[in-house]
Amino acid sequence: QVQLQESGPGLVKPSQTLSLTCTVSGGSITTNYYYWSWIRQPPGKGLEWIGYIAYSGSTYYSPSLKSRTSISRDTSKNQFTLQLSSVTPEDTAVYYCARVEPSAWGTEFAKYDYWGQGTQVTVSS
Repeated sequence: QVQLQESGPGLVKPSQTLSLTCTVSGGSITTNYYYWSWIRQPPGKGLEWIGYIAYSGSTYYSPSLKSRTSISRDTSKNQFTLQLSSVTPEDTAVYYCARVEPSAWGTEFAKYDYWGQGTQVTVSS
């Protein structure tokens, strides 16, 4: 059984960098053909895809967030990390990590088969 768990600070000040880590158990992020993704849901809005890091280590980001986003991984810990720079209150959201098969990748979020429980991040001074 694959499990994903997000961790990181729940409060970030404007202009700072948001950093979240997803720890994966029950499966390796480097073997098997999956995209390991970050997705968020602002209050009162729908899910928004942020980006992914593939099993190969390659990354791809949402065009609207690309300039501020970086996703990396620590294979020794089976973790991948999101960094979102220059945050504003509009980045306040519940942030999720999730897994999807490459053939199912996209914004049809029902196709993502494993999700973390989500972590609330608030951007406020």
